[in-house]
Amino acid sequence: MSIKQTEKRDDAVVRFVGDSGDGMQLTGTLFSDTSALDGNDIATFPDYPAEIRAPHNTVAGVSGFQVHIGKKIYSSGDKADVIVCMNPASLKSNLKWARMGATIIVDLDTFTDDTLAKAGYKENPFEDESLTNYNIVKAPITSLTLKAVEDIFTDRKSAAKCRNMFALGMIFYIFSKSTEHADEYLETKFKGKTTVIEANKKVIRAGYNYCENVDVQQTPLPRVDISTAKMEKGKYRNITGNIATAWGLLAAAEKADIPLFLGSYPITPATDIMVELAKRKSLNCKVFQAEDEIAGICSAIGASFAGNFACTSTSGPGLSLKSEALGLAVMTELPLVVIDVQRGGPSTGLPTKTEQADLNQALFGRNGEAPCIVIAPSSSANCFNWAFEAGRLALENMTPVIFLSDAYLGNGSQLFKIPAMKDFPTIKPPFAKPNDPDYAPYKRDEKTLVRQWAVPGMDGLRHRIGGLEKSDGKGEVSTDNENHAKMVYYRQEKVNRLAERLPLQEVQGDEDADLLVVGWGGTAGALTSAVEEMRSEGKKIAYAHFNYISPLPRNTEEILRKYKKIVVCELNMGQFVNYLRMKFQGIMFHQYNKIKGLPFEVGELKAEFNKILGE
Repeated sequence: MSIKQTEKRDDAVVRFVGDSGDGMQLTGTLFSDTSALDGNDIATFPDYPAEIRAPHNTVAGVSGFQVHIGKKIYSSGDKADVIVCMNPASLKSNLKWARMGATIIVDLDTFTDDTLAKAGYKENPFEDESLTNYNIVKAPITSLTLKAVEDIFTDRKSAAKCRNMFALGMIFYIFSKSTEHADEYLETKFKGKTTVIEANKKVIRAGYNYCENVDVQQTPLPRVDISTAKMEKGKYRNITGNIATAWGLLAAAEKADIPLFLGSYPITPATDIMVELAKRKSLNCKVFQAEDEIAGICSAIGASFAGNFACTSTSGPGLSLKSEALGLAVMTELPLVVIDVQRGGPSTGLPTKTEQADLNQALFGRNGEAPCIVIAPSSSANCFNWAFEAGRLALENMTPVIFLSDAYLGNGSQLFKIPAMKDFPTIKPPFAKPNDPDYAPYKRDEKTLVRQWAVPGMDGLRHRIGGLEKSDGKGEVSTDNENHAKMVYYRQEKVNRLAERLPLQEVQGDEDADLLVVGWGGTAGALTSAVEEMRSEGKKIAYAHFNYISPLPRNTEEILRKYKKIVVCELNMGQFVNYLRMKFQGIMFHQYNKIKGLPFEVGELKAEFNKILGE
């Protein structure tokens, strides 16, 4: 047997793909968790179909999970270095994600005439020239799995369910990972199910041993050692953007010292936020699963009126349904956080794919002049910080805040350093004082224009609010044209003045750069990687990433007018760049847009930036 030499690398991308039900999400999660515990930085990207269960062994039913591990990771990576394909359909649909020379591990047992035909192959890919540029590892995964557990399971169906663990064992071997964490996970997840635990452990080791004993001249398996990351001291965990968002909301409620209320309707890809918060009753959190999107936001507005930190979560179609009630929150000037985990649209569109196409809706999608604060997180991990910030802005400014996450951030995961709550600022909602003789529902702070919050039950502060226009100060219903103009101005100016209290926009790179790259929201990982790689190649390029969208930081125009060439990159047809054109006349913008339901790739960004630099 030949021995494969270990290659040292700073990063690697691994992609697990198979039929829905093959356990690719679990396999990818276990590999990413193990890598994190081993000292690697990580980022993940689940890629699964919208169909509940597409026909078995068809391309439509392929589910995937990509993991990028390494020394310093910003995104889930471009093309994969290793792909595990559990059936022909997964190879057919994912070969495009393999870099040239990549190792592709296939379950040889699943490549039958029937499954090849269902996947759309006219010829066996092992017999034509379609795979000549790749390192193909044809492993009999199913049969070796069945053999490994023949003394535990007597039926083939139960035994075959473990074959994803065989693939995991192979990947553990290739990347020199221990099986200990996977063992601990199995013992916890399947506590009390001794046979299931024992079977999965045996299959992981069977996959590991298969690689250890195979002749690498006949089956060329790589062996890779990934550099560890330099991390600040602290306690870390692997966290998805949706879970981080839920925790950020809980943290904001704690720092404001008021209960958290979430009124929502389940919708992909935002449902996990509601599921996570439903587990947190002990943290004074109430979750109401409404009958529809409208009821969800209306319940949240009612909870806000009653003195709760109120939130509602949704995705694009749900945000459309919430627009009328969102206008009510603007008119009543009540704090509310609306979380929009964006997905491909319009209508129901691409429920499981990512996009940034709800920005126009967040900025303008309400009747009348109905300004909201709009912010966007930029990584799965910092969804925590920006959800906290959304809560702070809503509660301290008595206005709705729209939080624009996306499917890539919400479903993807990163390492998250668990913060200490003492490091976060106290949130100070502008509560009115009981029996204040000068109280009026729309009396405003002269500097910020923020009104006071009188919760029902406060002595001497009984008042009425609603959707009809209010008179300045007292809040009585008014149809006076001069009063309406004044109230419209106040609501907009309250948001505008916030810009003076926001942090200045930062720019990475040289002030005299030949090109400024601009991004917002969940594209930060790929954009950061592309800019850093180009700067290391000697290109003069700078990068500004926006999290505050409305209002924009007060130095935005100053930054934009410094650069001769600016390119705005976003996963839509150009909504943020058109917003900037509207705000800042006379500045020329290039734009690079992608609307395929997929995140940016570093390679495609670099190609576009080099093209602009060369013009």
